[in-house]
Amino acid sequence: MKTRFVLIQTSHAGNVGAAARALKVMGFDELVLVAPRWPNVLKREETIQRASGALDVLEKARIVDTLDEALDGISHLCATAMTPRDFGPPVKSPREHFGPLAQTDHSVAFLFGSERFGMQNEDVYRCHTCLSIPTNPGFGSLNLGAAIQVIAYEWRQALGGFAVQSATAPVRPADAQQVAGMLGHWERALVDIGFLDPAAPKKLMPRLNQLFNRADLSQEEIHILRGVAKAMIETAERANR
Repeated sequence: MKTRFVLIQTSHAGNVGAAARALKVMGFDELVLVAPRWPNVLKREETIQRASGALDVLEKARIVDTLDEALDGISHLCATAMTPRDFGPPVKSPREHFGPLAQTDHSVAFLFGSERFGMQNEDVYRCHTCLSIPTNPGFGSLNLGAAIQVIAYEWRQALGGFAVQSATAPVRPADAQQVAGMLGHWERALVDIGFLDPAAPKKLMPRLNQLFNRADLSQEEIHILRGVAKAMIETAERANR
């Protein structure tokens, strides 16, 4: 779905860079600045540093003079404002609004006001909804970059999200034969160290079998447990020499 993030009269160059980074990590790349304080904001050192690798988003970003230019081709406008208005579009949380919106064919723009004054009333009034991020009632002020990150994340989740990237290799579960072999190894080890009396085993091995079944062992863990059993057997052999 076509998605555009619009920053109105942004005064801090670092926030433009932070916005670019927030968009990129959530898979968005359309950033439009309306009359920013610095005409060369996309090239400023602080902007580039805060973008932290999202230079392609900065290179694609546009600077325009008016909000009308920024909203060209957009059919659904979402304002972001912490201060409630007596009049204007309905106020909703991002998660509440984004679920139904993601099922439409709208092109969507998220509007963010200046750091000092937020969005002007006339800009809020022209929007279809006003997004309010649920925050601590005693301290609800969000940095612009943080607010953009939250909105970008919630919108990406509504669109389907990204799979979590695991840093570990897939776990290979142990099969019943491997568990049985490991238990046999442990039974011998427990006998050798004098913990299990083969003449009166009671229910020790079935209980261990249940314990290991609950653990849902991997193949790698089976190897570790067999290594422990081997060490116990070797230690018992040395002690009996």
